[in-house]
Amino acid sequence: MIGDTTLETKNVADLSHLRAQFPILSETVHGKPLVFLDSAASAQKPDAVIDAMSTMMRTQYANIHRGLHWMSERATEAYEVARSRVATLLGANAREEIVFTRNSTEAINLVAYSFGSLLKPGQAVLISEMEHHSNIVPWQLLRDRVGVELRVAPVTDDGDLDIEAYGDQLSDGKVALVAITHMSNVLGTVTPARRLADMAHAAGAKILFDGSQAVVHRRVDVRALDADFYVFTGHKLYGPSGIGALWARRELLEEMPPFMGGGDMISTVTFEHSTWAPPPAKFEAGTPAIVEAVGLGAAIDWVEGVGFDAISAHEAALTAHALRVLPEVPGLKIVGRPADRGGVVSFTMEDVHPHDIATLLDRNGIAVRAGHHCAEPLMRRLGLNATARASFGVYTTEAEITVLAETLARIRSFFV
Repeated sequence: MIGDTTLETKNVADLSHLRAQFPILSETVHGKPLVFLDSAASAQKPDAVIDAMSTMMRTQYANIHRGLHWMSERATEAYEVARSRVATLLGANAREEIVFTRNSTEAINLVAYSFGSLLKPGQAVLISEMEHHSNIVPWQLLRDRVGVELRVAPVTDDGDLDIEAYGDQLSDGKVALVAITHMSNVLGTVTPARRLADMAHAAGAKILFDGSQAVVHRRVDVRALDADFYVFTGHKLYGPSGIGALWARRELLEEMPPFMGGGDMISTVTFEHSTWAPPPAKFEAGTPAIVEAVGLGAAIDWVEGVGFDAISAHEAALTAHALRVLPEVPGLKIVGRPADRGGVVSFTMEDVHPHDIATLLDRNGIAVRAGHHCAEPLMRRLGLNATARASFGVYTTEAEITVLAETLARIRSFFV
């Protein structure tokens, strides 16, 4: 129940009441208790989400928007309630500004294709060095298709966006769109979103934020950010995979052409001509991820029940603890020291490859990520091929981070 999810910020180590709602956390790996420190890749799911999806499939599943029978009407209502949940989560004016997608990647591709088709040669798209591949490759495809310029704002050695260089990239007025992360999946860097939006708008550009990580860790209000587009994915927000969302200003959605054609996104169809449904239906061709949308709505309800103030405080304490204990491991180096960061810590260890770190941690029941984290350009900027990454969720405890540090120390001693 949502009423049972309250996170006691006065005693963040006492999470038993909350952790009990995640069935997978009771599993063992190689005979060891599971320590799951890979939430930035995909978070675990509470009973509330599992139960909502199971109930939907057991009691009220049908295709939506097309049927006049009772079951279809119930399913349609549940789907649209989930859309309203997303609108509330993001501080949107109306649910009509919310387009369901498969994930952040599809949402960014939608903008690159649809809004991008309105751009002209001589205009530019500006991204940063810390972007995930999903916020790089779609703009490369747009560059090659339309002939726009792709610009890249650098990051500092500490892992912050170079604001002065960002402003320089905007200064000639040719940038039509800024597409930038709200929180780095590698460094945990939280970008100064409102400042970036103000600078973009002053230069005549629209701005898109990739909120895949940020929406998990702190309250997001797209109006307060003065964003034009905002994307996120459900599977990192304790919801299911296969569902994400794009928020965009209504006037932009009305101006943009459809992303895909098919059922549900049309108003009329003849063999000579078709007309489009109004947003958001214009961008949701075909049968959508109905059950997954309901699961996302349940995840948002669950997270709201915990409360973003409590989540932010808890994860700030976890991150501070990690930054204290991990550097005590001989040869371990934290990658990046951004001024504002979320619950993601990447690190390297002298004489030990990140893949070996992850493999040996797994043998001790500890799940972390190792590799380039779908951010190869950032790795090259940092002079690295890969890092190990520990990332925290609402269910993470300081004791688990301590276990990580102790196990890393034993791994280090094995290699030297």
